[in-house]
Amino acid sequence: MALHDLTADMLTRIRNAVAIRRKSVTCLNNRLNRGVLDVLRDEGYITGYETIADGRQGLLRVQLKYGPRGETLINHIDRVSKAGCRVYKRTDELPRLLEGLGICVVSTSHGVMSDRKAREQRVGGEVICAVS
Repeated sequence: MALHDLTADMLTRIRNAVAIRRKSVTCLNNRLNRGVLDVLRDEGYITGYETIADGRQGLLRVQLKYGPRGETLINHIDRVSKAGCRVYKRTDELPRLLEGLGICVVSTSHGVMSDRKAREQRVGGEVICAVS
């Protein structure tokens, strides 16, 4: 089966793993996925990730993070910009999820970053996903 949107596949795997309280999940490796995972790690939604060599492009093993009483930190994770409909926003148009409690992952000319960091650096770009 050919996957065309590796980022949407990764987000779906994370969403499904969080729903059944898995400790880790494996997804396909590419530069955009690593950038999204770096933002999720920096914002505290996941513990970390590691690259696993498999003879092809590689895999990413993501360690999911839960609260002190086992509550999920990722309640919703949705793909915003899709292959058929890309979503680009300027700095002042970037969405604020849950009055700033959630984040949007934005792909900018300065790399993949959270919406907070994009506002600080005053850059806009493609809104990859929304996490709350």
